[in-house]
This record gives sequence, C-alpha cells and structure tokens, in this order.
Amino acid sequence: MIKAALFDLDGVVFDTESQYSVFWGMIGKEYHPEIPDFAQIIKGQTLVQIYDKYFSDDKIFASKVDFCSVKDEQAKITARLDEFEQNMSYNYIAGFEDFVKNLRNNGIKCAVVTSSNIPKMLNVYQQRPEFKDYFDRVLTSEDFAKSKPDPDCYLKGAAYFGVKPEECVGLEDSFNGLKAVRASGAFTLGLATTNSADAIRPYSDEVISDYIGFTFADLVKIVSLSRK
Repeated sequence: MIKAALFDLDGVVFDTESQYSVFWGMIGKEYHPEIPDFAQIIKGQTLVQIYDKYFSDDKIFASKVDFCSVKDEQAKITARLDEFEQNMSYNYIAGFEDFVKNLRNNGIKCAVVTSSNIPKMLNVYQQRPEFKDYFDRVLTSEDFAKSKPDPDCYLKGAAYFGVKPEECVGLEDSFNGLKAVRASGAFTLGLATTNSADAIRPYSDEVISDYIGFTFADLVKIVSLSRK
C-alpha cells in the first residue's frame, strides 16, 4: 500500500523552524514592517519564490543608504541567510531516526523533498554526516519547476521511485507543504511541530506531534483506516 515516504526537511526531519522564524522575523521587520506575521507567511516557499513575491520591488529598498539594485539587496539577504544557516543547529525531530530506520527496515523507499537549496544541504551534510544514509534521494529546490503548494516536488519524488503518488506518504509541517502533498494524491501526514495540530488537521489525513513511538505498522494502520 505504501511504498515510499517523502519527507519535507525543516520541521519534519530537523527541528529548525523556530530558528528560521527568528531570521525571517528579523528580515520581515526590516523590509516589510507592514506584514507582522511575515516569518509565518513565507514558510514552505523557496528563496526564489520569496524574492519574486516580496523582494522584487525597488520601492522596498528605497530607504537603504547603500541601495544599488534589487538584485544587490537580494544578494545581501542571501549572504545573511547563508551565514545564519552555517551556524544553525540541526537537531532531529524527536523519534525521527528510529522512525526512518524502521521504514527502511520494512523496505520503504525514503526521500527528502525540500524547498531548501544545495548550499543549505551542504551545511546539513557537514553537521550530520549520517543524514544521507537515511535517504535514497534528496531532492532540493533546484530539482523542481514549481514551489509548494504546487505538488511538483511530491510528484517528482514518486516518479523517482517509479511508484504512484497514492503509494506514497508525504510528511509536512507547513500549510503550503501539506497542500502540496494533498494535491499530489499522496497520503498526507502532518507534523504539529510548527503549527498546532488543530490548525493543520484540515490539511492532513493524520496528524502526529513527533515520531516517538510511531512505527511503520502504525502508518499502515492509519492509511488503511483512512482508505476504507
């Protein structure tokens, strides 16, 4: 029934969303003070998507003393983000390692489908050298034509393994990510790590708070019940 598990990264594999909230909250206050919940709004979007939607207008940079161009300011934000990510802590969501090992022991193919880019993943590999052993493939923003909530990344993840989307489970914590999984046709497992369980339940087939005590057998059971 389930042949592949497709994991988002931040808030699903790593407990990093609170750290990103600090960074993007700071950027939001600096560039978009009119959007008080900026850090929450951009969750699940790629950097390119964020720039295209919120940082492509000359007017938002007009107050910058060293203003040169939109691209120059975007480059400065990217540099700040790169530095921030180099100093982030990549701690696994509670119970993740046991869960992913259990999946693989049961023959389930595992992949990451993340809006993060390759430079970010290089930081992950440096801090967590065992990370690659948990996954058969890591798909990043460079692999996708469209960003979440478009299902492109999850459709590509299923295609990589040669399985149907409905034979996959997609694990997400953000609203955009959950919408992407659901649109792909995969079973939607929500992680209440970034948003409350009540908030993400309408976008999920099932919600868990973390992976402690959660096994492949539990996943099979909830998928079976949901599809009766």
